[in-house]
Amino acid sequence: MCATMVSYVVLQHKSVQIEDTFHIRLFEVYGREEFLKLLAKKIAPLQDVGPQKCLAFSVDGSKFAAGGMDGHLRILHWPSLRFILDEPRAHKSFSDMDFSLDSEYLASTSTDGSAKIWKTEDGVPLTFLSRNSDENIELCRFSKDGTKPFLFCIVKKGAKVVIAVYDISTWNKIGHKRLLKKPASTMSISLDGKYLAMGSKDGDITVVDLKKMEISHVSKRLHLGTCIESLEFCPSERVVLTTSKEWGAVVTKLNVPADWKEWQIYLLLLGLFLASAIAFYIFFENSDSFWNFPHERQQPVRAKIETILGDPQSDDIFGPVDM
Repeated sequence: MCATMVSYVVLQHKSVQIEDTFHIRLFEVYGREEFLKLLAKKIAPLQDVGPQKCLAFSVDGSKFAAGGMDGHLRILHWPSLRFILDEPRAHKSFSDMDFSLDSEYLASTSTDGSAKIWKTEDGVPLTFLSRNSDENIELCRFSKDGTKPFLFCIVKKGAKVVIAVYDISTWNKIGHKRLLKKPASTMSISLDGKYLAMGSKDGDITVVDLKKMEISHVSKRLHLGTCIESLEFCPSERVVLTTSKEWGAVVTKLNVPADWKEWQIYLLLLGLFLASAIAFYIFFENSDSFWNFPHERQQPVRAKIETILGDPQSDDIFGPVDM
């Protein structure tokens, strides 16, 4: 893989990191797979921005957002770094953010429990998500399958934690379900939109089948009591990568049903076609004479005579004669 291609792929996979000096830097990768080199670059419009809580790329890679601990929201075009929005009072302090699948919306949550929706093209606030006075919306992720326009949020109500679902056409909450017994520190949705994974503050991960809204995988104390800082799905396999300050990065294979491969689907269709052909052949061979016509050479001679001269047993072989 050439250097340019490697650099581009890394950019699309959030290669922006926050340093302790509060500079946001870009790390580009050069070289081939057997020898890679990282090159750190400063992002001029984001120098000295202060401590940042969360960063997010849009799904198509055209937009980049940063939410600060001071509540400052910045949305930029990528990679031109032209500002779309520079709002210093977006929230009290950021907790989480995520772009919609079509990159049209940005959802953000605050440490005060509120959640706001932004129009990314115009850089304007659209609406607040509805919640009760005793509810705090902590984390948010948009659906990724392209057919269900939902926003999933982790909502804490007293000691209870639920997954709330919002319809993004109206931004109304359409339901919720309690699947967690402890607060979540991070969450992620697989690229095909089938699974939602949550990391807890004591090192557990829980994976939910979104079609059934049921737990399909649990890993206890994966980070041995340490808060999980980040969680991401592997693009091609049912594997998740989690990180924590104490234990670093951990790769976990999920115990979920295997997905159908493309060649398996084609093989199944071929098998159904062959089974249909065999069934039709058996039906044809065992059908009555209406379907199973005999060959002409197999017909008896009498049938030919009847065809030419008429019925031999008839008194009038030549048929009626016009006198």
